[in-house]
Amino acid sequence: QNASLSEQVAELTATVDSMNQTITELNQTVKELKEQLNKNSKNSSKPPSSDGLQKPAVNKNKSLRKSSGKKQGAQEGHDGVHLSVISDPDHIEDHMHSDCTGCPHRAECLSKACIKETRHEVDTVVTVDVTAHNLIEVRKCPLHGGVKTGSFPENIKATVQYGKNLQAMVVAFNTIGAVSINRTHEILSSVFDIPLATGTIKNMVTRCAESLKDTYERIRLKMISLGLFHCDETGSRVDGKTCWVHVASDQNYTYLTINQKRGQIGMDAADVLPHAHGIIVHDCWGSYWKYQNVTHAICCAHLLRELNGVIENHPEQTWAARFKKLLLDMKKVRDKALLSDKDEVSYYHRHKFDMEYDAIIKTAYEENPLPETPANKRGRKKKSKVLNLICRLDNYKESVCLFLKNLCVPFDNNQAERDLRMVKVKTKVSGCF
Repeated sequence: QNASLSEQVAELTATVDSMNQTITELNQTVKELKEQLNKNSKNSSKPPSSDGLQKPAVNKNKSLRKSSGKKQGAQEGHDGVHLSVISDPDHIEDHMHSDCTGCPHRAECLSKACIKETRHEVDTVVTVDVTAHNLIEVRKCPLHGGVKTGSFPENIKATVQYGKNLQAMVVAFNTIGAVSINRTHEILSSVFDIPLATGTIKNMVTRCAESLKDTYERIRLKMISLGLFHCDETGSRVDGKTCWVHVASDQNYTYLTINQKRGQIGMDAADVLPHAHGIIVHDCWGSYWKYQNVTHAICCAHLLRELNGVIENHPEQTWAARFKKLLLDMKKVRDKALLSDKDEVSYYHRHKFDMEYDAIIKTAYEENPLPETPANKRGRKKKSKVLNLICRLDNYKESVCLFLKNLCVPFDNNQAERDLRMVKVKTKVSGCF
């Protein structure tokens, strides 16, 4: 009887252990799902478009933007923008008192009156300019005899064709204006009474693109030769499928390419990173680290958003708030050095921040110990999102702090994100490319 009871106890103990393990796994799953639900563009790398109509509440204490203390609007000393067209008006109208209408002395009073105030009304007049090119044939030339027939200019090749100004406007609508081809057709039909076919509009944009191939190549070669440039990628719909737009840019040049792959295949197809040897600023996407011939700098704005997510979803993690403060303090010291026209940050601050960085990472590992691999299972145990962030900060410390050691390196990757913004706008407006 004792042996039977001992066997039952052993079975029940094993069942309880199994249930406890299941409960632990379920609790972890629930925790991860809650964290996933709480993620938005303010506390993760998710784009603002993923927030939907219910935008996340702005917490001023966790906002990445700080008040400059200046008033809204134009600052003191700003010249302002003035309309140059009002200096030479096309029409002038004089407005006198209503009692002057029909008065026999109106002209005399007007000659002696002064202008008290001038207001301008700026309007546009939409006109369509059509040029008919007639081919003249002289039946009998009095000088040489015979028939003399003229010839059309080289650019006049069809019975009806569209001029350069109209083509330029169509391309501007579809590209800079982010207007779809169908809507461009509707605008031209209703405003200008020119029912331009959608296929014709597409061909105009394509011809413009073909004429810029040499410009594309010059920009690509320029990006390769730069000592520092920004990289990023974003998804977009093309012919109903998701493709990836890759960007390499600086303040003066932007090179955009598109590929069906987001990773190294798409980056290699852009043909910039394989030949570059300078500093690239990116968001720590894994594919960028495969390029060993460049120096990597990580966008700290992305890190701040991830740290906000840890602070919100894991209040027990004390290291996250400390690391966020460290990044902001480093940025503050760097900005002061730039304002003072210094070439580098002082050794005192660099050493101080270096020691604080290591201390915070040590605390982070203590709060998130590395999971042990079970003896009866192969491979490594899955790490949590928080632990993955800690390992990233630990492994790429030099790239995270590069903006402090090299003042030419920016704190964030906003340049690349701004250069990709119009692609997202076009996708939203037109639906796809």
